[in-house]
Amino acid sequence: MLPPDWRTLNQANWDERVPIHVNAKQTYDLAALRAGTERLDPIAADVLGPADGQRVLHLQCHFGMDTLKIARRGATVTGLDFSPPAIATARSLTAELGL
Repeated sequence: MLPPDWRTLNQANWDERVPIHVNAKQTYDLAALRAGTERLDPIAADVLGPADGQRVLHLQCHFGMDTLKIARRGATVTGLDFSPPAIATARSLTAELGL
């Protein structure tokens, strides 16, 4: 049985992960994203196919890294997440990259 505050605990867990993941250079390569040399995961790229002109809803987008990669491929993308720090970071990256 889940504890009564499982949603709060889960959100706190993800809130805490944002700064850790933003600084995890091997797992989340923000330098490549900023340089425009990032690659979408091969499985996701295969499933998505040509993104140009598509409308994509990216659930649990975390801080938006894959969402921004998909946008760079030409799709109109909406990323959703429940973590305020993740959303703030995604918005900041979106503005920084001009997407």
